[in-house]
Amino acid sequence: MNLVSLGIDLVAIVLLAFGIYFQRYRRREVMVAMIGLNVAVVAVSAALSSASVGLGLGLGLFGVLSIIRLRSSELSHSEVAYYFVSLAMGLLAGLAFDPTWLGQLLIGLLVVVMFLADHPALFRGYRHQVLTLDRAITDEKELQTELATLLGAEIKQFTVQRVDQVRDTTLVDVRYRVRNAAPLARDTATEPTAHDALAN
Repeated sequence: MNLVSLGIDLVAIVLLAFGIYFQRYRRREVMVAMIGLNVAVVAVSAALSSASVGLGLGLGLFGVLSIIRLRSSELSHSEVAYYFVSLAMGLLAGLAFDPTWLGQLLIGLLVVVMFLADHPALFRGYRHQVLTLDRAITDEKELQTELATLLGAEIKQFTVQRVDQVRDTTLVDVRYRVRNAAPLARDTATEPTAHDALAN
C-alpha cells in the first residue's frame, strides 16, 4: 500500500463523509459508518493485496456490503451510493496500481462526482412522497388534479398503490416538481424509503 494513496484516501473520506454527506443529510451514524467502512476496507485490501486475489477481494467486499445493507435499517438510494463510494475508495487506496497515481486520481474523481451528482441545487424542485388521501379515488385524472391541488405542484408521475373503498382512502406514490423551489437542506425524510405523509 502506498502511503501517499493512504493519505489521499483519508482526506477524501473526510471530505465525502463530513464535508458532503453530513452537511446534506445530518445523519451522524451513517457518517461514522462510512468512515469506518472505508478505513476497514483499506486495511483488509492492503493486507491481502495481490494480483491473484485483488479482483476476488473487491467483488467479495461488495457482496458483504450488500448483505449488511439488506439487514440494516432502511437507507435511501443516495445513502447506498455513499456507502459504495466509501468502499470503492478504500479498495482504490489499498490495492496496488501501476501507475500509482491512477488509484489516487480515481479516489479524487469519486469525491467530485458525488459532490456534483448529489448537489442540492441539482433538480432542487423535484420531490417524492407517499401520500394517504382521505378519499377512495379511482379516476386517474381526478386523482392527478387532487394531488396537484394538495401539493401545489406539477405532478410528474404517480402510482396508485392501494384504493381502500371500505376505509375510503387512497395510497399513492407521487413524484412532482415544486414551482420556484428554494434550495432545501437535504434530509432523509424526502427520500423514497423514508417519507410517508397523511393528507387530510
